[in-house]
Amino acid sequence: MNGRPLRIGVDARELLGETTGVGRYLGELLRRWAVRSDAARRAFTLYTPESLEFLQGLPRNAPVHERVVGRGRGTWWEQTHLRRAIAVDPPDIFFAPAYTAPLALSVPLAVTIHDVSFAAHPEWFTPREGARRRLLTRHAAQHAAAVLTDSEFSRREIDSHLGIPSSRVDVIYPGVTSRAGRSDAPREPFVLFAGSIFNRRRLPSLIGAFARVSLARPHVRLVIAGADRTYPPIDLARLADAAGIGDRVTIREYVEETELTALYRRASVFAFLSEYEGFGFPPLEALSAGTPIAVLDTPIAREIYGPAARYVEPDADVQSAAAAIGELLDRRDAGAALLAEAPAVLARYSWDRAAAVTLAAIERLAPPR
Repeated sequence: MNGRPLRIGVDARELLGETTGVGRYLGELLRRWAVRSDAARRAFTLYTPESLEFLQGLPRNAPVHERVVGRGRGTWWEQTHLRRAIAVDPPDIFFAPAYTAPLALSVPLAVTIHDVSFAAHPEWFTPREGARRRLLTRHAAQHAAAVLTDSEFSRREIDSHLGIPSSRVDVIYPGVTSRAGRSDAPREPFVLFAGSIFNRRRLPSLIGAFARVSLARPHVRLVIAGADRTYPPIDLARLADAAGIGDRVTIREYVEETELTALYRRASVFAFLSEYEGFGFPPLEALSAGTPIAVLDTPIAREIYGPAARYVEPDADVQSAAAAIGELLDRRDAGAALLAEAPAVLARYSWDRAAAVTLAAIERLAPPR
């Protein structure tokens, strides 16, 4: 091995703008890679169509720099500007943290495929968007030297829907951003949903369940915080009005981190009726804030949340969710029993460990130098 640092290229688009799941994933990894005791052994190049505010939060001597190339953030940028930049000055390895990568890369590729909802449930995507995701994600997986994912469930789904044998897929659990605060902080009478709003997360069912809950508890509110990405589109405010609870339902778009943390800490119950996830950060963040969670009973939920959740029957989600939420609102002992399981569950997820294992998986692809 010669004395120069190992050059690792990274598609950093997900760090732009209002970061959600994948952007947070990449940001947490990079923050830890930048401050390792052996950080000087590597040089990270973050390819981006716009300058990254994220870099301002890293130490000045961090071996991380941006390379601004082209314009746009979508597939065209990926397949033209990014591809050309890599070809002109190839890194030793390229890491694609969000499903897809340029076609015909000339360097070893590591790709993270967080879920395959676009293949398992194409009805949740426009025909064009679904086809694009299936084509490019399958191609990336087939040609990658390392395929990473967030859960055993997703590894099985990648095998089933993309045809990539499970033996080729490494499961690396992400960490959890702690929302912990004072354990004696007062709770407010509201049910919280936080996260991007997708059809798979059954917000209409949550609104229906809350309508039942509120009949005997008119003081309780429902707060929905997240960007609306539904397809086909769903008008949640109209549904709440039709259920007669419009004045008790607050719908917020993306909220800043400090406000989101405050919502987690103040809520009495966190409800997440998602039928499909690759991992599912929000309920874990709620647990870290000491808020009991009610989630849909799915294989991924059982894998990730274990005994720390109150499970809702998928085939009777409105009735079952209403019962679960009502129980957690009325019986402090029910919530306390779930929260007693939370420390062991949360201990399974560490950003420090995820960063170390992910970097090791990427570095194994390094060509002899």
